[in-house]
Amino acid sequence: MAASAITARAITQSGPWGPVYGPVDLDIPEGGLNVLVGPAGSGRTALLMTLAGRMKVKSGHLDVLGESAPRGIFRRSGMVGVEGLDSIYESVRVVDLLTEQLRWDAPWYTLVGRARPDDLRRVCGPVFGDLPLPGLDEYVEELPELDGLLLRIALGNTKNPPLLVVGAIDQVANARDQVLLVDRLVALGARQTVITASANPLPAEAGWHTQTHVPNLMQHELIIDHIDATREGGR
Repeated sequence: MAASAITARAITQSGPWGPVYGPVDLDIPEGGLNVLVGPAGSGRTALLMTLAGRMKVKSGHLDVLGESAPRGIFRRSGMVGVEGLDSIYESVRVVDLLTEQLRWDAPWYTLVGRARPDDLRRVCGPVFGDLPLPGLDEYVEELPELDGLLLRIALGNTKNPPLLVVGAIDQVANARDQVLLVDRLVALGARQTVITASANPLPAEAGWHTQTHVPNLMQHELIIDHIDATREGGR
């Protein structure tokens, strides 16, 4: 039996205008792609942020890879694909974003030059797999929707944390691209516990590890600046 990555019991969160989610119970094992099924909105976003240590629970108990405090969870997780947390400037080139990430990851005393093609392959290759990599000189705003999200995942996953939380599958509109996205998340699940969300259940042949229907996701507005987020890094 797989070890437990996440155990949640009656966790809740609320915003300035009322409940956002909960109570929610979850049991997510380590490894693979794990999908939370529920309607898009502030409740689903807040739950994902909580599981990645970017928000405290209002009540209930949460254990993520042996950690219960947001700072501890934060250190063991990465979160990408959520507007307001890992948004990137679109009017920049891929090379600029990649260079910035390489410099961010390097020790402070290390001089890091502009990103080269081998850096692109090293950082983006594990996420894109057999899909074509974006060109270093391409502008982010001109990338196809799937490529733009995969780039964000690659930049946010350079340290390969044990837990990777990806905003949602349905932020990619094209059905074929959604299938490709799921394939890539399944591949990442071979070395990390990957959690994402979807408004609709995924078919069994998609290759997910677990799929959990999450009740009690409300639509009351969530203000990210208002919550107890624990940011220790990021671009």
